[in-house]
Amino acid sequence: MDLTIVWALLLAFIVAMYVVMDGFDLGIGMLFPRFPVGKQRDMAMNSVAPVWDGNETWLILGGNGLIAAFPIAYAIILPALYAPLIAMLLGLIFRGVAFEFRWRDPGHRRWWDAGFFLGSLVATLAQGITLGALLQGITIEGRAYGGGWWDWLTPFSLLVGASLVVGYSLLGACWLVWKTEGPLHDQARRYAKLLLPALLVAFGAVSLATPFLENKYYERWFDTPGLFVTVPMPLLVLATAWAAWRSIAKGQDHAPFLWVLGLFGLTLIGLGISIWPDVIPGRISIWDAASPYDSQLFMLVGSAVLIPLILVYTAWSYYVFRGKVGEDGYHEH
Repeated sequence: MDLTIVWALLLAFIVAMYVVMDGFDLGIGMLFPRFPVGKQRDMAMNSVAPVWDGNETWLILGGNGLIAAFPIAYAIILPALYAPLIAMLLGLIFRGVAFEFRWRDPGHRRWWDAGFFLGSLVATLAQGITLGALLQGITIEGRAYGGGWWDWLTPFSLLVGASLVVGYSLLGACWLVWKTEGPLHDQARRYAKLLLPALLVAFGAVSLATPFLENKYYERWFDTPGLFVTVPMPLLVLATAWAAWRSIAKGQDHAPFLWVLGLFGLTLIGLGISIWPDVIPGRISIWDAASPYDSQLFMLVGSAVLIPLILVYTAWSYYVFRGKVGEDGYHEH
């Protein structure tokens, strides 16, 4: 068994789980100023209050998995992306503080609401910029980062960051369609109708720009056998987007969220096709960056215990709070 491939797939799964679990509550934070002060904001908060903190477990797990399974990649990526990564962590911390203190300090609630919005926006932008900077390439000298402090800040990385803002906002709107009722539910459905076409435009812009960043990207998408994926992928995206649009227009509650998750899933598949088998695209493969076999095996045993426990806990918490949030703030089963 090639444990390096196992760990690469495991980290890809962890990233996907983070996007699924934390994307929608970051999206709700970015939509927050659009909701009237009072019951609607409280309902939006209560729809994620039981689960949002546990969602970030996947971010911690992914960071620890990267440093343990691919230490060389970690040692290069971290100094290359210090600024956006620190901004992301500060945004997540500030968002968490604002989430808790808006209930405990009602006299300053409007400031905590602003903090919840800004923390969500900064964290999302930083995640997108980090991904864009990684895709466009990192300068390496020997086995260390050889670029400058501002190499991560480019038009492409900003485009990816803006696209992720749109995508997470759409996930947040669809979550509120699923989990709330009344005026907030109707408003979230209107936002979902606006954000879905915007996300398709953003996806299209990023997809058109990516193959020209690295020769490897272009070869994987436009040479055989990659061409067999290039042709159906846009059709799959359009079909999934059409299904999401119809579910929103027909007044369905849970289907829009699931279809939008499908769009993100196709995006992650496309990302995997672009960079595989590199951990730093175009620079270092997963085998070049991997830790020793015994270390990978030791960590895999622990992950085999920990990850199922996290999945069971997560599934149970979502099941317990499975109903819609009423205006009284309680989940209705």
